[in-house]
Amino acid sequence: MAYDLQLSHIGKVYDNGTPAVIDFNLDVEKGEFIAFLGPSGCGKTTTLRMIAGFESITSGDLLIRGRRVNDMLPEQRPTSMIFQNYALFPHMTVRQNVMFGLEVKKLPTAEASRKVDRILDKLGLAEVANIRPTRLSGGQRQRIALARSLVVEPDILLLDEPLGALDANLRKSIQNELKLLQRDLGITFVFVTHAQSEALALSDRIVVMNAGKVEQISPPRELYTRPQSIFVARFIGANTLIDGTIQSVDGETATLDTPFGLLAAQAPTAVVGPAATAAIVLPAEALQVYPAATPDAELRAKYGRNVIPCRIERLQVIGHMMQIALTLPSGEAVALEGHAEKYLGRLEAGTDGHVAWNAADATTIPRVGGRA
Repeated sequence: MAYDLQLSHIGKVYDNGTPAVIDFNLDVEKGEFIAFLGPSGCGKTTTLRMIAGFESITSGDLLIRGRRVNDMLPEQRPTSMIFQNYALFPHMTVRQNVMFGLEVKKLPTAEASRKVDRILDKLGLAEVANIRPTRLSGGQRQRIALARSLVVEPDILLLDEPLGALDANLRKSIQNELKLLQRDLGITFVFVTHAQSEALALSDRIVVMNAGKVEQISPPRELYTRPQSIFVARFIGANTLIDGTIQSVDGETATLDTPFGLLAAQAPTAVVGPAATAAIVLPAEALQVYPAATPDAELRAKYGRNVIPCRIERLQVIGHMMQIALTLPSGEAVALEGHAEKYLGRLEAGTDGHVAWNAADATTIPRVGGRA
């Protein structure tokens, strides 16, 4: 298969010997929307800058549509990049900003004008074409940056947290526009963000990075519901982790010995032996809460072993949802939410209860070396 972008064992080590990116591998198909997600300093922006050509590559190969570009200058690569601060020219009008890249490429004036007209119209900027960016809103400046990057018709558009400066409502609006635009144009997008919600909402696949290494590459729902490492389980979503040792694996179900007794979850993807140290990862959405008076036989019939006592600390109704704060016997706090109609009149703050889940909705992750 021909890929738009391939990173093969890419590494970056700074001059002082500090590794920034370690053995990064990724194949990106044409038209994919890929998000790099992780905490500050994990290497996601450094990787993006290596793709753009603004950072040198210490090891490995970077290919764009099958062509090795390790030593190619940024302006020679079929990529375009949008920076966090948009990097617009304040002394130029919107039209002049968008035209700039085509002038650098020495495109004939008539052809360049047609391209600029099309992209300004597509992004709703035609009416402000002769205004300078400093007089426009954050959302309009973000669209100018998009127009300037897209008008040169790159094979790959690179975006370095371009929505970070926008307020929450505008950010959501631009997210929707960005995804629709990407689908319409069919251009490969590589997007760096530290915001989980953006990565989960926009991307086809998410690359989670930690300390320069790739932790997991998965579609959003798989990443959210089936984390493959302890780091991802703690970083993505609102998961509860229960430590234990694997007692047995029967088909797709693993049984673990935990402080709450024997509990079951989906078997780990890796082959592990009995007594291996592991954690059960419970997404908040998988947990069900019952009052203490619920018959034990009823719960066991529905959830098997996966029923443990809890203390219902707080209930808060927001709109049609109820936020529930629990405490497990271990002292661990658990937060989840469900439809208010389901729990109103059944649960009471300050009382005991049970929390339960289906084994298929939980994930078993072995702890390498016995720890996170």
